Amino acid sequence: MSSPAIADATVASDAPRVLSRSEWAPVQDLFHARVDAATAGHRERRDAGESHAVEDFLYEYNSTKPSQLRRWHPGPGIVLRDADAQAGWKWYRTQASAAGVLETTFDAAAFMAKRGTTVDFVENLMKRTAERPLHVGCFGLHEWAMVYKSGDPERRHTLPLRLGREGTDAVVEAHPIACTHFDAFRFFTPEARPLNATELTRETQVASEQPGCLHATMDLFKWCLKLAPAMPSELQQDCFDLALEVRRVDMRASPYDVSSYGLEAIAIETPEGKGEYAALQRDFARRGAALRLRIVGACQSIRAAA
Repeated sequence: MSSPAIADATVASDAPRVLSRSEWAPVQDLFHARVDAATAGHRERRDAGESHAVEDFLYEYNSTKPSQLRRWHPGPGIVLRDADAQAGWKWYRTQASAAGVLETTFDAAAFMAKRGTTVDFVENLMKRTAERPLHVGCFGLHEWAMVYKSGDPERRHTLPLRLGREGTDAVVEAHPIACTHFDAFRFFTPEARPLNATELTRETQVASEQPGCLHATMDLFKWCLKLAPAMPSELQQDCFDLALEVRRVDMRASPYDVSSYGLEAIAIETPEGKGEYAALQRDFARRGAALRLRIVGACQSIRAAA
């Protein structure tokens, strides 16, 4: 949740907001507590040398660590007084005010000069995805296509297949595959790729993604990371929280047996499972739409502050 003291930079302001340490430090403390709670399980497993095939994915796929998520960034247009730690971080600049007080802020101009094409890409992708109609007919078959006719059913995860290898292949062959997300499609087995309704490429990514796709919703967190520290940290953590929910559903609907993690399978090979999956897709799409809008606003604020 965003702090009432520091809201997400979803619209450009005429002048930067200057906050004293007594104003911004409690917001940072609350954010640290929120991230610590969200990452506690991962940190405990990491320290014990254990892994979780479902929940650790967000860290591994996005090459991030709890310590990185814990860094609090207010976003563009916010000036922090007496911010000793932030003063030494990349993409921040510090100068003395007329009264001689050190003021630190995100350097939007330097960020745009170096990362402007990424800002433009993310904003365009968010807008184009939001414009498309919701498609809920894929039923999570992307995960099944990643192990279709594979000689190594554990090529993706060290979990048993819920229906076995032959049963998994039969589900793929009995359903049309309609994946719209390139970063899922690229992991399809060679035998599964021709079964997809569309040949997806990196070049067609912006023209293909649609709001009902679970991976597109999970990627909202990825895009925040790509634009860190320009994204307000509260927005990034909101995207992380939703991505973790989506990931659990993604794996519950997958061909893998996730009961060892206390998760109940969504049997998408049945009419009941299809209905459950589609209902969850609609809910995630609704919630993802609000976050997508906030990311667009943040991109616009970076550009305005530059």
